[in-house]
Amino acid sequence: MLTGASGTLGGNFLRQVQRRDDVRVLALLRPESRATLEGPSVEVARLDSFDRVHLDAILRQFQPTSVVHCAATGMEFPKTAWFDLIRFNVDLTVNLCECAAAIPACQFVYVSTGLAYRPQGRPLAEDDALDTQHPYGASKAAADLLVRSAAAEFDVPLTVLRPFGFTGIGDDRNRLFPSLLRAAATGRPLAMSPGTQVRDHCSAQDIAHGIWRAIETGEADQAGETGRSPAARTRIYNLGSGRLDPLRTLLTGVVAELGLDIDLQFGALPFSRFEPMHLVADTARARSELGWQPRQNLAHAVWQLAQSSFPGLSVREPQKEPRESS
Repeated sequence: MLTGASGTLGGNFLRQVQRRDDVRVLALLRPESRATLEGPSVEVARLDSFDRVHLDAILRQFQPTSVVHCAATGMEFPKTAWFDLIRFNVDLTVNLCECAAAIPACQFVYVSTGLAYRPQGRPLAEDDALDTQHPYGASKAAADLLVRSAAAEFDVPLTVLRPFGFTGIGDDRNRLFPSLLRAAATGRPLAMSPGTQVRDHCSAQDIAHGIWRAIETGEADQAGETGRSPAARTRIYNLGSGRLDPLRTLLTGVVAELGLDIDLQFGALPFSRFEPMHLVADTARARSELGWQPRQNLAHAVWQLAQSSFPGLSVREPQKEPRESS
């Protein structure tokens, strides 16, 4: 079962599994959410996210082996009201974990965020502290802590994934890369912060592959974990590029690879409030335990976004494979 199917990560996850004959996916959508991919292996159910009775009934009927929780709010413009953000990002997560606890042998995969960490000025590892005043990051950190406690209390196999920045097909609203493409398509400059903050971005396709690897390895772990304590059944993984690039360098590189004609006005805007100046993932654990690493060049993911959502924009196709890490 998948939440957030109409979002960037959920949509990319469905693209990876929709034609598989060994997978069935129940995609949960809110009544107001846009349509999502469907296929022989994907069915859709719409419900009010906070209708706990309906949610519990759907899970009991579908009997999922994994609940993958991608749905979240707070990173689009206009910003979600603070307390509404908390209610959605925290309450829904805890409700889903409680529902999953009632399904025998069901694992819970929670998609958190790298914004949950306390800034350290270096690549962040999974054992680093969660501590931030960033509203979205704080809401996800609260849910992260609560769902780990609930999983230990009720013996729910849990995987927490903390993706850092990402883009790709479906990222077509008001975040960084669609804003870049929209400005290029309309011939307008893109006003930005100074761009000296260090940022980690990779393709949504790669993050979706990380979700799939978490499901596969989680099922394998469950088969061989007799006698392990509930707390030992919780796994945490960062997903990101691990590159140490200032945002200015990252963006100018993508623009050059795509051959975009755009005026990037660095310094025209101040830094956003609570924005961390160094946000990069240490991905050693995911590489070792999930066998996961980025497989797509970030600029190629942006090119795919341009092809799907900005078809009138002239964009050069870059190489598909990732560039060497700096």
